[in-house]
Amino acid sequence: MFFLHARPVRVKYDKTWKEIWSCPAPSAWAAVRLKNGNTLISGNQHGYVREVNPKGEIVWEITKDDLPGFPLHVVQEVDRLSNGNTVICNWSGFLKKPEWPNVIQIIEVTPQKQVVWALREWVDPDLGPASCIQLLDEPGKAENGDLQR
Repeated sequence: MFFLHARPVRVKYDKTWKEIWSCPAPSAWAAVRLKNGNTLISGNQHGYVREVNPKGEIVWEITKDDLPGFPLHVVQEVDRLSNGNTVICNWSGFLKKPEWPNVIQIIEVTPQKQVVWALREWVDPDLGPASCIQLLDEPGKAENGDLQR
């Protein structure tokens, strides 16, 4: 299980509450253990997505300004797709509501940080700030732990 401490670190404990893994992760909102053994972390108001290896070293990262035209605001849920791409939920609830329509809510990026698609839908229907997403076409079942989210 993962917990966020007052210090900016993600920590994993065993059943006896012995710390078995940790890494720096300021204001992390989510941590996903990937099939490759790495951990994908979303950086909440710091606007980053970071993949760290078992040693806690950053092996891949996207920061607030790495996607020209698609600034990250508050990164909440992140999903690693079976094709290796990453889906990012870019929450905008901290902004004043009139500013929300300027925000891209969901973004899929390749490992090379290329935008595959981006969703901005504030009218008909208004999908609101994006905190999480359920991707129905990913292979596997969430209840079996098959999905990397």
